[in-house]
Amino acid sequence: MASQILRERFNNHNTTTPTNPTTKAKPKTKQAEAKRALRSLAISIVVPLSITLVVIFLFGSGQRYHALSKPFWFPPLWLIHLASLSTSFFMSLAAWLVWADGGFGMQSDALPLYIAHVSLSLVWDPLVLVIGAAWIGLFFTLVHFGTLFACYRSFKRFNPISKDLVKPCMAWMAFLSIVTFKLIYL
Repeated sequence: MASQILRERFNNHNTTTPTNPTTKAKPKTKQAEAKRALRSLAISIVVPLSITLVVIFLFGSGQRYHALSKPFWFPPLWLIHLASLSTSFFMSLAAWLVWADGGFGMQSDALPLYIAHVSLSLVWDPLVLVIGAAWIGLFFTLVHFGTLFACYRSFKRFNPISKDLVKPCMAWMAFLSIVTFKLIYL
């Protein structure tokens, strides 16, 4: 009798359709949802970071930037690249949090603003470091700061943590705008 009960439990545990769907199906769906969420998080972080790394490797040599006699408070080139990667990471994490809360599916401007941020973040290195167009670089940094501020306002409606992740990105872009402005007069 006890062996029969064990066989039934073993067979019910290994089947794809459990006898009690409220107790047996939830762990499988939660595990599947967790795997999907982790996969989407990884993709949402890896893609922008990869794009940023490609731009850094292609345009980040900064020979003009190294040749300038800069004030002491100008960041070294490695710090500019590290901050670009950090900004990309923070913004992609913030965008994923907004997406996880349904912010991109609703009638909101969060997704276009995030796409604008990613696009604008790719422009500064080629413009300022390779071409040396500081005036145009200043324009793009100011537009980028405005886009980050709009992302901040849009993201805070969906997830309070995501708005906090945008704050260091705005601080970096404000500092980069000042650096770019000073590069015009060097």
